[in-house]
Amino acid sequence: MPPRSEPRGGLAVRRSSAGTRTVGAPRPTDRFRNLDRYRVDREWARYEGTAQRELFRTLRERFLARHVGAPGWAVDIGSGSGRFTARLGGPESRRVAVDLSEEMLLAVPEHWPEGVDVPHRVRADGRSPPLRPGCAVAVGLLGNAVGFAGGDALDLLDRCAELVAPGGQVLVEAAPGAGTSARYLHRLPSGAVRRLLHAPVRAIQGRVLREGFVRLESPDRTRHGFRPVSAGVLSERLAANGFEITESGAVAPGLGSDPARLEAVRADPVAWQRLLELEERLGTTPVARDSAAALLVAAVRRDDASKIQSVK
Repeated sequence: MPPRSEPRGGLAVRRSSAGTRTVGAPRPTDRFRNLDRYRVDREWARYEGTAQRELFRTLRERFLARHVGAPGWAVDIGSGSGRFTARLGGPESRRVAVDLSEEMLLAVPEHWPEGVDVPHRVRADGRSPPLRPGCAVAVGLLGNAVGFAGGDALDLLDRCAELVAPGGQVLVEAAPGAGTSARYLHRLPSGAVRRLLHAPVRAIQGRVLREGFVRLESPDRTRHGFRPVSAGVLSERLAANGFEITESGAVAPGLGSDPARLEAVRADPVAWQRLLELEERLGTTPVARDSAAALLVAAVRRDDASKIQSVK
């Protein structure tokens, strides 16, 4: 297995050397080390229940489904309780969940899908995980692990890039801004939006793009140590690490900020499926990517495949 620590009770307890700080101000990540069970359950619930939460979850799941990897190790950095861990890699992949929180890792088996091997769980800092360079065919950095690393955001990205074998991929979530909303969709009543979404998606997309997007406003999260990372910076950093971007898109830039209209659309299965496709198409437009509240990026490491390291 790729972890360099021995599991105890199914949970590898080695902590990386970057995990402690004895002087100076605490790192933004420090608040994730000692989460209680309430926070763990709350994190899981943020993708459950409402139409808005279902939209955010489903668009991430569809993104991961478009980037199924080859057999091999898949590593989820900042895995939390494993919301998306099982979707990393391919059907025959073995998985490793890496997180700062022991409570998060202990909760992973509770939500794990049947028929899929429970992942190895390693409590460690993503900037120095006890894993071999080049050990993984897929590495995930989802749930804004990059932004929550604060000033260490790009260092975290570099360290995770080192884990990817040539020909493997990294799947990253970042938060460039506060998000957008589509003017055309938001000026229509909920019922009209639902009926509109029975039309061909390409036709709706054209109307939305003609009227454009409104950039949303949100509180400044940087005072809490969070670092917004733009699509441009993310792309440049991945390129510097030998990766080629294969997909980059904002999550739900059209209706994602409108819970009421989303509930009306979810009640109509045809309209809901059209909305999912529409949001994915709108997410690739430059203004949506640059202002995205959540940006999903997939990139492949283009090194010589003969250099892939074996995992023993």
